[in-house]
Amino acid sequence: MLDDETTERNESESSGVGEGLRGEAASGGDEPEALGATPEEVDAAPQRPTLDNDDKRTALQAGVKAALQALPGEFQFRHTVSGIAATDLFNLNTFLGAGIEMEVVRTLNALRHIWDPQSIWASYRFERSSQAFPDVRLISAGVYGADEIALGVELKGWWMLAKEGVPSLRYQVSPNACAPHDLVCVVPWHLSNAVSGEAIAAEPWVESALYAAEWRDYWWQHVREVAENTNTSISYPSGAAPYPSKADRVTAVPAYDGGDNYGRLPRCRPLMDQFVSSTMAVPILGIEARAWVKFLRLHTDSVDPNLVAERLQRQLRSRDRKVSSDRAEGILHQLDEISRMLP
Repeated sequence: MLDDETTERNESESSGVGEGLRGEAASGGDEPEALGATPEEVDAAPQRPTLDNDDKRTALQAGVKAALQALPGEFQFRHTVSGIAATDLFNLNTFLGAGIEMEVVRTLNALRHIWDPQSIWASYRFERSSQAFPDVRLISAGVYGADEIALGVELKGWWMLAKEGVPSLRYQVSPNACAPHDLVCVVPWHLSNAVSGEAIAAEPWVESALYAAEWRDYWWQHVREVAENTNTSISYPSGAAPYPSKADRVTAVPAYDGGDNYGRLPRCRPLMDQFVSSTMAVPILGIEARAWVKFLRLHTDSVDPNLVAERLQRQLRSRDRKVSSDRAEGILHQLDEISRMLP
């Protein structure tokens, strides 16, 4: 993976680009709103790579995408989390991120029947190397020690209750280091009891790694609003190529980045807008993820914890009519437990 904060999609599928244009928020955080592209800018933007249907990696990529989408039903992270102070919960992705990503890799290998139903890639398996790009590679160990790489997936976990309300990945790789079949994937996850329990995966975001890198740079140079005479050029390392070694330089560098925002894909709107919005609508204990984010953020902003808990309790009683009375009581008990954890 490039940064710790760090099957081409069918054109008829919704990618988020072309939806959620200017004026619609993608972030649940407190950062200034990033500007989304207009329809005209979307039309002029880079397109996803055209893949050769005769290349067996094209069918492989489609299978890998299908396996990634099947993750929520197969993901099993059997480590219970408990006893973490609520004010420390925003660091949960740092604590558990690597373990979550390792479980994603294990699950991908277990789903071989989806991505390799004909056993064409029988000698290959997914392996993770956090310091490489992509950090998950489908590898066959060569007879003479040289690994053969079929494709790669740049993988990032996203704890859904993080304060920012969006994934924190920094995707700064040069487009030249992305092979046409490579993917970038964000796997959102939450704890079964919101602030404790086992990790549960939600539906991931899967995109062409090359397209994401090219769209990022297009947004940086042609979409975002900048002061007049701002240098929007980007420098790319010479010799960058797919599947670099750890020592190879593959990071693109903007001429000026005063806000340290280059590579933050959720800001490159509307690339991830639909994904972020749908993920924030996922119910956790009957309450949408975005409500939990607001709840936890209010506590860190020094609001009286009892007032915050009461407010969320009122929302639960007035809005979540479909929640059974027993379930509602369980949720309210959880809120009381959270309040006790707070200073």
